Amino acid sequence: MSTYRDLTAPIGSRRAPVLRTVGTRERRSHLTAPRVPTVGIDIGGTKVMAGVVDADGNILERLRTETPDKSKSPRVVEDTIVELVLDLSDRHDVHAVGIGAAGWVDADRNRVLFAPHLSWRNEPLRDRLSDRLSVPVLVDNDANAAAWAEWRFGAGRDEDHLVMITLGTGIGGAILEDGRVKRGKYGVAGEFGHMQVVPGGHRCPCGNRGCWEQYSSGNALVREARELAAADSPVAYGIIEHVKGDISAITGPMITELAREGDAMCIELLEDIGQWLGVGIANLAAALDPSCFVIGGGVSAADDLLIGPARDAFKRHLTGRGYRPEARIARAQLGPEAGMVGAADLARLVARRFRRAKRRRVERYERYERYAEARRAAREAL
Repeated sequence: MSTYRDLTAPIGSRRAPVLRTVGTRERRSHLTAPRVPTVGIDIGGTKVMAGVVDADGNILERLRTETPDKSKSPRVVEDTIVELVLDLSDRHDVHAVGIGAAGWVDADRNRVLFAPHLSWRNEPLRDRLSDRLSVPVLVDNDANAAAWAEWRFGAGRDEDHLVMITLGTGIGGAILEDGRVKRGKYGVAGEFGHMQVVPGGHRCPCGNRGCWEQYSSGNALVREARELAAADSPVAYGIIEHVKGDISAITGPMITELAREGDAMCIELLEDIGQWLGVGIANLAAALDPSCFVIGGGVSAADDLLIGPARDAFKRHLTGRGYRPEARIARAQLGPEAGMVGAADLARLVARRFRRAKRRRVERYERYERYAEARRAAREAL
């Protein structure tokens, strides 16, 4: 017979088998998932964003902090996540937590195998956070989470074959087919940013050279602008004057702002980034043949300054151009919050199973209490 101790064992110790059942039933499950608030966490190379999200994708509250220095122990990042969740839990009834991590997540969605911009190496993130939080935790790649959000609530609604490309510090990616995230055998599908497009090209933090993200990402945009400014190029005088000679102050958002104001060099740099983006999209279309590409991440804020050249390059480089349907290329609608919203919505699938398991434990405990009360009453009657 179960004892009181068995029935009240830490929830985290019973949670892992529940979490591992989620992946194969996403399309059906999201329609019947409980309409309860969940927390989404988006962890990037520079920031950690947390928010409480309802069942319709609305953000009820958000918090943001800087990512702890990547040279520090992974425990420091975990501490940051726990602090944000506990802060939000003080004001909201949170039923689950979803983590969108900027790295490779294994097929069980427990371990972060490798994160180029963080210190995680084979890190059991889900289990560690589950031990510290009183609600179930789901971990997924941040681009997978963003793609899920755009499919559910944004630019990818009603698309059965969607590819998401996130342009930020690097390039992330995700594939959705028939409403399911395609993670691959080992969980690391969609790492488009590390396709090698220029043999022997720029060194990438992943260890290789010539990766796509070295030519079409926020880092690539800033690198090119700083190199022109450092060379004292006449075309860079506008941005040099803007930063008062401090080349290290040049940032991606600044380049986008100056391009919108008509700075010729910044416009040209965004066109270059966009053309590389279009080439990569054409390669992905040849391999995956989706109906829609959704472009997200911070660099996508440049909108038509970036996506216009990407569409042009895509049409020029598409295999079989003129004899095949062309995929739609759309800017993400949820902006930088897509990863957070998607992680929270994916966590809602876990919340349902967790709530059922918790209800069964409560029912067993109540039955045991009734049994124990009857035994006590019988002994007192003797």
